[in-house]
Amino acid sequence: MDPFILKIQSINNLKDAIELLYSETKITQKLQEILDFAIEAHEGQFRKSGEPYVTHPILVACVAARFSNEEDIIATALLHDVVEDTKFNLEFIKEKWGEDIAHMVDGLTKIDEIREHELVPSNSNTKLISSALTFRKMLIASIDDVRVLVVKLCDRLHNMLTLGSLPQNKQLRIAEETMVVYVPIAHRLGISTIKNTLEDLAFTYIYPNEFTKIDNFIKEHEHAIQLTFNKFISSTKKLLEKNGFDLSKIQINSRIKHYYSIYLKMQRKGVTIDEVLDLLAIRILVEDDIDCYKVLGHLHMEYKPLISRFKDYVATPKENGYRTIHTTVFYNSKIYEVQIRTYEMNKVAEYGVAAHWKYKIGEAQQPNLNWLESLEYSNDNIEEFYHDTKADLYSEEITVYSPQGDTFNLPRGATAYDFAYAVHTDVGKNAVECNINKIKKPLLTELHSSDIVSIKTVDYAIPRCSWIDLVKTNRAKKQIRALCSQRLKEIDELTGRNIINSVFKTIIPDVVSRYKVDSLYKVPHILDYFKHVKHEIEKNIISGQGFVARFKIYTSKIKKLKFDNMIIYSNFSINSVSFDHCCHPKFNDEIVAFKEGNKAVIHHKMCDKAYKKIMSNEEMLYCQWTKDTLYQYKMVVSLPNTKGELAKLLMHMSQYEGYILKIDYGREKHSYRQYCDIEFEMNNSNVEEVRKIIEKKAKVIEFFSKNDAYKS
Repeated sequence: MDPFILKIQSINNLKDAIELLYSETKITQKLQEILDFAIEAHEGQFRKSGEPYVTHPILVACVAARFSNEEDIIATALLHDVVEDTKFNLEFIKEKWGEDIAHMVDGLTKIDEIREHELVPSNSNTKLISSALTFRKMLIASIDDVRVLVVKLCDRLHNMLTLGSLPQNKQLRIAEETMVVYVPIAHRLGISTIKNTLEDLAFTYIYPNEFTKIDNFIKEHEHAIQLTFNKFISSTKKLLEKNGFDLSKIQINSRIKHYYSIYLKMQRKGVTIDEVLDLLAIRILVEDDIDCYKVLGHLHMEYKPLISRFKDYVATPKENGYRTIHTTVFYNSKIYEVQIRTYEMNKVAEYGVAAHWKYKIGEAQQPNLNWLESLEYSNDNIEEFYHDTKADLYSEEITVYSPQGDTFNLPRGATAYDFAYAVHTDVGKNAVECNINKIKKPLLTELHSSDIVSIKTVDYAIPRCSWIDLVKTNRAKKQIRALCSQRLKEIDELTGRNIINSVFKTIIPDVVSRYKVDSLYKVPHILDYFKHVKHEIEKNIISGQGFVARFKIYTSKIKKLKFDNMIIYSNFSINSVSFDHCCHPKFNDEIVAFKEGNKAVIHHKMCDKAYKKIMSNEEMLYCQWTKDTLYQYKMVVSLPNTKGELAKLLMHMSQYEGYILKIDYGREKHSYRQYCDIEFEMNNSNVEEVRKIIEKKAKVIEFFSKNDAYKS
């Protein structure tokens, strides 16, 4: 833990608290007046641990002073509990010390009021959901001033440092609330010092056994780890000095990954602590941005890098303002993570949004706070609020919860359907709907860290074969593939049976049950096999039936019937083909056909309605798409950023029988033109002709035939 934070934790008396505050900031006449007032206002109040209550706001002010030199922020920290816990009201504070401080104190008071009202008792099983509600309302209450959030984080940090004096059930509730509510705020504000400390403190109470195992390992190997660090740092310093760097202008620090981060890596990778790749790390601080890349180049030339673990947040900063180059290298048979940043980047990484106040960091280095300003539009939808305000705590994976509080680690981009399979294979197979943070959502809704997810199931499996590319986890993909393979085989077997029974229905009902047919699943796919099975059954009928049956067979020839892009093979008269509205398959999808009078009705093979009809033994026909060639094209077009332009283009393409396969269209509010990526099919092999068709309605940036592009 940071030495300063350890010092905060060790102080339990008024004298030491005041001395620390004096050492952290210049005490102006105004701050001295407020300090004296806070001591007087909280006179006679004591914390659960026994020390005078006023030590808490003073130590919160010390933490706030460490992150900001702004007088009003420190003043607010000193006054943050006055309105709630003493006889003095907000008007008094406003009259004495001004609107700005009163406004921030009011925001903090509202947060406490909402928390008191919304948070369920400590023995409840729904702590996380209530914390989510608190998170939502807390941010809305303080949306107009980010400084309120910073002071609240300082307040929560000191509360977590002194949590040991509370009963165990309260310790657990407050730790869970901290992990779900306050850690994401600290992350979004870019204050890694507070984020990491809150995580580790909460970790000790939520998973005490796991914390102890990691702590014991680190302490047991502390000497060996330090020796390893010393060798690597010494080698790195020699390397940089040899290549012209002035070591007096460079700082190299070693660090061990913080405990909760180690635990998450172990959980999601399924590894032991000594297998965590980036357990050991060094941080290299340089003066200029360009030096980051120079250092990186020398490191990669000297040590073997793991390129897949390279991340450049200098060129592409995180939304919270974080800028650092991450790389991982081999040295002396060990793996080290190396972080390379400038001194200014380091201030932003450690202090986040507060770095602007403490160090006067420029606008370009500040985190993006637009997520705060947009919250006013999401007052009634928890899921949308979470989507807009929560960043994933880790770039590789996210942690979500069941309503019972069980944790599940999933890859970034995972859906509720991935979560269902993570809970249990049968939950995934039988899932019908989900609730995310109490709001009903589609199963393919993408999840975010700290979401609370519940899955509703039925008592039968539901294959969703088209979803295999929409889920993220290998477990979900594997189970979908297996379930669909099983369902497809069943459908092919039953479809083959129904097609053969339909052919002979006027002669012998349910003919398949009388004459054994091998490999019925081949009938819907292989025309020759379909004809072969028909011929074999006819031979059996002729040998065992009378003249009438033989006559019907001789007059019941299979005819090829063509309708636009569909071919039907039947011994019945079929006048038309239609596509049922329930699934309306597109060209070349797997299909089945049902006989309804003199009409063939086409369904997608995996259509639920079609499956019920197949199971009901309805009459079916052999069908296939025509072999007319459709040519695939891919293009990027530029369209005016005005309403309806894309629709006009698609309408124009439909006049030339263009079938849309995929559209990727991202809109930027303030851009005059937008780029649209479209993949489509058209029954025209001439690339230039098709391009000219498109150019009538759009400016073509890129255009090519996928048939040519992917031809081996």
